[in-house]
Amino acid sequence: MCGIVGAISRHGPLDEADFTAMRDTLAHRGPEGAASAWFEDRRVALGHRRLSFLDLSAMGRQPLCNERASVWIVYNGEIYNHVELRRILQAEDHVFKTRTDTEVILHGYEQWGERVVDRLKGMFAFGILDLERKRLFLARDRFGIKPLYYLHTPSHFLFASELKALVRSRDVARKLDPSAMADYLIYRYVPSPKTIWQGIKKLPPAHLLTFGYEEFRAETHEYWSLGFGEASTDPDALVKSTGKHLSESVACHARCDVEVGALLSGGYDSSAVAYWMTRAGYRPPTFSIGFEGWDQSEHVFASLVADGLGLSLHHTLANDSTLGLLDIMPDVYDEPLADISILPTWLVCHDAAKQVKAVMSGDGADELFGGYWWQKKAFALHAEPYARPWAGRLFRRETRSANDWVEFYSDAMAMGRFDRRELEAAFHPEHHGDLPADPEWFYRQHYDHRLSPLKCIQKLDIKCFMAELVLTKVDRASMANSLEVRVPFLDHELYEEVLGVREECYFRSGVTKFLLHENIKAHVPDAILSRQKQGFVGPEAFYKNPALYHDILDESALASAGVIRDEYIRELFAKSDCWRLWKFAVLEKWYRRWVS
Repeated sequence: MCGIVGAISRHGPLDEADFTAMRDTLAHRGPEGAASAWFEDRRVALGHRRLSFLDLSAMGRQPLCNERASVWIVYNGEIYNHVELRRILQAEDHVFKTRTDTEVILHGYEQWGERVVDRLKGMFAFGILDLERKRLFLARDRFGIKPLYYLHTPSHFLFASELKALVRSRDVARKLDPSAMADYLIYRYVPSPKTIWQGIKKLPPAHLLTFGYEEFRAETHEYWSLGFGEASTDPDALVKSTGKHLSESVACHARCDVEVGALLSGGYDSSAVAYWMTRAGYRPPTFSIGFEGWDQSEHVFASLVADGLGLSLHHTLANDSTLGLLDIMPDVYDEPLADISILPTWLVCHDAAKQVKAVMSGDGADELFGGYWWQKKAFALHAEPYARPWAGRLFRRETRSANDWVEFYSDAMAMGRFDRRELEAAFHPEHHGDLPADPEWFYRQHYDHRLSPLKCIQKLDIKCFMAELVLTKVDRASMANSLEVRVPFLDHELYEEVLGVREECYFRSGVTKFLLHENIKAHVPDAILSRQKQGFVGPEAFYKNPALYHDILDESALASAGVIRDEYIRELFAKSDCWRLWKFAVLEKWYRRWVS
């Protein structure tokens, strides 16, 4: 796992000190080494920060080139089928000088061109510089596990793993995008391809970007999309196939020259990952987070799983002093991210990084197997709409509208919903022109009326909630601690199989995530299988602590700058509206760090 950066100047040589400073803002992503390579009279540069997992020798350093030094790569990620791809490429007479998966991508590009991405199983963001074709090729993995940002101006093209590397460059004019602030309040994140800064973009998941640096033109396109089907299949056969996929995925994710641990919450998903790791012959150290004085604290349940599997468990307990970590979140995330678990996620990653360089997590299972309450509601409402007047229309394909769907999904996702009226109340009038005409534009973009109710929502969870919020949170919190998080549920072939069958195949009355349950029920304690689903959160009192909100109540930078109305914040506080206040608390910390 690493940090990558690249720069191309149209008119003259790049400033080496400026480029090196960009690269080294990513030292946390790669504390084990740094290198850069320069091309085209120093108008083109690639930079890399290294955190090594395969071929720990100096041979594995990046930027890495082919035999003729005509193609170069910087890469962040893990390719889990690199062993199999290497055999294919060796049969085509490709000669390898390292054991890295980086070199597999490099030779794969030589063999298959841009279509190399079709053959990769894993998480990745990379840049390939093809000197003969005068072209830069960027790619991001199918689900958006690994990040990639870029800026294209008339004079420069820059890319990097994190925003902080781009805004460090003196060639970047940091100009806030007010519409992105509104998006953040609506979604809890700034949705792709936007960022909080004007001009800087995220490369969306499953997208490629090609940049010809002679003509200085960039083109992007999607190389993979989720396939949804309604095939009938034998449930028992699907259970068996799901288990086979996951067993193989976990084993491939464990391929490494260093020890890999596991994050353990005491829920289905992380428990399943830990079980399959033991079945593959590993005894991973496990890590959990809890909250002092809370009877629902996850570490209690995690200990049941660890004890049952004979694994060691290391846990950390959060308390009111943990709230002080909010001060460092702007440097962790670069742009505001208001998931309520950003603090415990950072804390468990910090704890794990003291002992291992990589861990596995259970992210991606709920989206696939129907584990969220709003997914279950959609499935149930297909047969029995509940009492809201629009619910019947919403779940009859021939009559439901996007507006009906948006209300349902926005209610589920909001954690303090901001519609147009609420945005106008929050922002000073001079910013009302920057507010989106359709506050739910990003949800609507991924809404697909052709799908069944559940699968419509699954698609939105995968493209919106998971890709933009959950995976961003985990990547930044872990890499801020130089820790890699691997997500074996995010195997695209498994997703294609499960999403290709009728959803009745993976729902059973009284059983949560049936396809997963059937595979682990004999190996996980009954107390875990019968436990009500709980998100990665703490007690509500944790988020109602007044200490969180003193910044926005006492000399708020957002209010002083004429962005947010001070009266609105005080109204929220008077109403104890902790979820909207949480969004403003995160935004205030970010604004003070990066703008004011």
